[in-house]
Amino acid sequence: MKFLSCAFLLLFLNYPTHAVKLKLATLVPKGTSWAKTLKEMSDEIKKSTDGKVKFQIYYGGVQGDEPDVLRKTRVGQLHGGIFTGKTLGDIASDVRAIELPFNFYHDEAKAMKALESNAPYFNQKLQENGFVNLGFYGIGKVYVVSTKKIQNIEQMKGTKMWAWEGDKVIQAMMESLGLVSVPLALPDVMSSLSTGMIESAYAPPLGILALQWQSKVKYLIDFPTAYTIGSLLITEKVWKKVKPEHQKVVREIAQKYIKKANAEAIKDNNKSLAELKSLGVEFIKFDEKDLAKAEEIRAEVIKKLKGKVLSPTILTKLEQAR
Repeated sequence: MKFLSCAFLLLFLNYPTHAVKLKLATLVPKGTSWAKTLKEMSDEIKKSTDGKVKFQIYYGGVQGDEPDVLRKTRVGQLHGGIFTGKTLGDIASDVRAIELPFNFYHDEAKAMKALESNAPYFNQKLQENGFVNLGFYGIGKVYVVSTKKIQNIEQMKGTKMWAWEGDKVIQAMMESLGLVSVPLALPDVMSSLSTGMIESAYAPPLGILALQWQSKVKYLIDFPTAYTIGSLLITEKVWKKVKPEHQKVVREIAQKYIKKANAEAIKDNNKSLAELKSLGVEFIKFDEKDLAKAEEIRAEVIKKLKGKVLSPTILTKLEQAR
């Protein structure tokens, strides 16, 4: 009896009775529909757990670029955030398979289906590296914007393009396209477009507007290079402080609002494309023959990344999804 009493006491002490505050950071600016869904999610989680789980969300890059957020998370200053592209790949590199260039072209539905079918595998890889994934965001199709007119893939050669420092997927793509890679932190892209340090950059349409690149570029290549994704991650160490019954609630609510955000992202990106055009950004259509070249470039990129950044396992899964 005494043994059972001690066991129950230890079990009770293992779960905190006080509120768990999860400090997360994101580049998402306040006022956007994405930020609104995060606020709604946070409010509903607080209410549904009777205040036992709270989110403190830092918006608009106030905690730094995504690599800064990841560093702060790993040392415990933050507990997670929304990670995309290169930074998400720094945690679990196989996730970047979805973002390979020219995977899905204009087919957003196919990209999301591939993401969903591989989510259990990706979640396992993220957990192996110390993170719990509350859900994947479909951020949108990636477009190249430029200060100079580029009318086909061949003309892209020699263009100075921004790249997140250390992004091996983008680096492989740029090498295959003959682009000149200029590594910069995201906040430095705007000024670098102004000075001519770079001539082009890439982002989903909503990102282009949110970052105000449209004021510095003249052209948008209407030929998406990739589909980009994100994840709402929390360190496993802090997640374990949340009671199991509250974990279930948090997951369900997070999934609901991430689904809502993904639906909004499609609408927002379409509206953003229209707005970019209305602001005078010229849309450049590539010829159909560039589709064949794009397939060749994709194959080259995979060859460079296979076994180094992307495992044979995920590449096989991706081909099945395509």
